[in-house]
Amino acid sequence: MKKISTLALVTLLTFTMAGAVFANGPIKIGFLVKMPEEPWFQNEWKFADQAGKEMGFEVVKIGATDGEKVLAAIDNLAAQGAQGFVICTPDTKLGPSIVQKAKADNLKVMSVDDRFIGPDGKVIESVPHMGISATKIGELVGQAIVDEMKVRGWKASETGAISVSFYELQTAKERSTGAISVLNKNAFPAAMIFDAPQKTTDTEGGFNAANVVLTKHPTIKHWVIFGVNDETVMGAVRATEGRGFKAADVIGVGIGGSGTADVEFQKADPTGFFATVLISPKRHGYETAANMYNWIKNGKEPEKLILTAGALMNRSNEKAVMTEMGL
Repeated sequence: MKKISTLALVTLLTFTMAGAVFANGPIKIGFLVKMPEEPWFQNEWKFADQAGKEMGFEVVKIGATDGEKVLAAIDNLAAQGAQGFVICTPDTKLGPSIVQKAKADNLKVMSVDDRFIGPDGKVIESVPHMGISATKIGELVGQAIVDEMKVRGWKASETGAISVSFYELQTAKERSTGAISVLNKNAFPAAMIFDAPQKTTDTEGGFNAANVVLTKHPTIKHWVIFGVNDETVMGAVRATEGRGFKAADVIGVGIGGSGTADVEFQKADPTGFFATVLISPKRHGYETAANMYNWIKNGKEPEKLILTAGALMNRSNEKAVMTEMGL
C-alpha cells in the first residue's frame, strides 16, 4: 500500500474539513445582476434578502456587468463557500461559459430575467430559469382594453387600435402580438388595428409613431393604444390629446408600472392613460433565491422554466396592487 506523505495528508484533511464547514454551515447563495444600479435589480436583491432572512440563508449580492466580472464573481462565490447562485447575465451568449464555470466550482446555477443561449443559438434548457412572459403580459393588456371598451359601450366599428410597435426587440413584438391576439378573439376588426412603428421606445417615439396613424385616420371616433412600455403608450396618448381627443375617448394601457404611470394616476382628472401592467421583481428575487435554497438544502431542483406575468393597475387600485406586489 502506497504511503501518503505528511504534507499530502495535511492538505487532504484541510480541504475535507473546509468542505465539511461549507456543508454544515449556513447556506450561502450568490445573486448576480447585470445592472446593479437599476431599481429592478435593486428590488430583486431586496426580495432575495427577504427570502434569506425568512428561511435562514445568506445572499451574496454581486454586480457583474460583463463576462470577465461574471466569471470572476463565480470563483469568488466558490471561495466564500457558496453552494449556488442566481444570475441575470449581461450577455445571454455567456451561458455555456457560466455553466462550465459553475460546474468546475461545484455550484448550482439558475438564471433569471435573461435566459442562457448556447453556441447553436438556442436556449440552454438544462438550466432552470425564471423569466417574464411577454406574450401573457400582452394578453393582459388586450383583455384590459376589451373589458374597458365594454364598460364604455364602444362599438368596435367606431374604434381604432394603435399598436405602437418595435419589432426589432423580441419582447416588444411578443407584447404587441399578445394584445392583438386578444382583440382578434373578441371580434375587433383586423382592419381597425393600425401598426405604428416607433424609432425609439420612449415617450417621443410613441408620440411620433401615433401621430402618423392619427393623421391617416381622422374620422375614427375612439382610440385604444398599447405598446412595449408605459412611456410608449404615454407618448401616443399625448398625440391623441394634441388632436383634440378627450380622456373619455381614449384607452391607453401601458406596461411596467413605472413612475410615468404613477404621475398620470395622481392627476386630478383622468387622462387617456387608463392602466398599466405592473411587472414586479418580487417573484424574480424572492422565489429564485428560495428555489435555489431548496435545491441546495433538499435536493429539489427548480422547474426548468417558470414564467411570470404581472398585475393590472389603474388609478383606483394602484395602492392596493403596489402593496400586494411588495412595492
